[in-house]
Amino acid sequence: MGGGFGRVWAAATVSGFGSYVTGLALSVLLVVTLSASATELGVVGAAQWLPYLLFGLLAGVFIDRHRRRGLIAATEIGRGLLLLAIPILAALGLLRVWVVVVFLLPFGALSLLGTAANQAYLPRLVPAADLTRANAALERSGIAAQTVGPALAGGLVRIIGAPLAVLVDAASYLVSGALVASVRTPEPAPDRARRRRIRTELAEGLSFVYRHRTLAPYALGTHVWFVATAMASTLWAPYVLRQAGLGSVGLGITLAAAGVGGVVGNTLGVRLGGRIGAGGTVVVGRWVSPVAFGLVALVPPTGALGWVVAVAGQALFGLGMGIDGPMESAYRQTVTPDALQGRMNATIRSTNWGLRTVGAPLGGVLGDHLGYRPAFAVAAAVYVAAALAMTLSPYRTARLPS
Repeated sequence: MGGGFGRVWAAATVSGFGSYVTGLALSVLLVVTLSASATELGVVGAAQWLPYLLFGLLAGVFIDRHRRRGLIAATEIGRGLLLLAIPILAALGLLRVWVVVVFLLPFGALSLLGTAANQAYLPRLVPAADLTRANAALERSGIAAQTVGPALAGGLVRIIGAPLAVLVDAASYLVSGALVASVRTPEPAPDRARRRRIRTELAEGLSFVYRHRTLAPYALGTHVWFVATAMASTLWAPYVLRQAGLGSVGLGITLAAAGVGGVVGNTLGVRLGGRIGAGGTVVVGRWVSPVAFGLVALVPPTGALGWVVAVAGQALFGLGMGIDGPMESAYRQTVTPDALQGRMNATIRSTNWGLRTVGAPLGGVLGDHLGYRPAFAVAAAVYVAAALAMTLSPYRTARLPS
């Protein structure tokens, strides 16, 4: 893995740390400062992922028609500039829940392009034989950010306030964009002669993903998993801040516990991949999620027990993601031709994240009407359905090409 990958890895690490700061800062801003209900939090979450649902497939065609490095750099810088609006609006007294919703729509569109282009760019930087190691390195960086970022965010929010803490993420995106722009690894220009009608290229991407013997059940099971994750993540901040009463620092510590679990899971996942294959490893990781939130649903968060349940739940959730992360990315990239990388990634990711527009409001409504713990129980049941479907499919036997 050469210097080009090193810069992309550094860029992902920098923006990853900043993203966790903003994630926590926005949650505190909405719940504490703007007094948003769980339903409103669901609407805010849906706004960020709506562009994935509306434009995800078109983004795949766009990515396959252009050089990917420039797209990544532009979307990173664009997101950094957008984030600067949060502290400015807060200082002017103009920040409202609906304003955050409007702001997150273009932010989500840039995230859609950037993340799909990133996944499609990696096979151009790294030989196929090194993709598992490259994805594991990126996963470890994400886990490190998940471990340190929320705790850092909790402290920053307490010291300087939630709006100003968002500036950290704005700076991280700008640095990340500059790093990607500085990569000098040659990237071939897409062949314009191979372009066809957009509808034809869209159909090719969809057909490749959903007619593939193992990629199709993986994609469908992951779509359901994302619905459950949207529900659980929407509920988490109000559960920790209101029901468990752990405060912004406590919220950061619980989210950091997911990073610690991810470190352990990442190590286990690489080892499992060599023994039971990529598919089996991802299936194992998927079964950890219902255990994590089933625990939160079953145990009342009273007193010190509130800390134990919240930390253990997030640690288990991170463990599952750490186990399956490197294997699922490497498998997708190795079984997909380069000309379809953008469309494959955009098809799967846009549907995954687009379905958060369903899961996030659903989680919020269930939390407001049933209570947080019953809503977590529903999310755990959806996780079980996703894991069971993948367990019973051909994907469980999938292995990386030798």
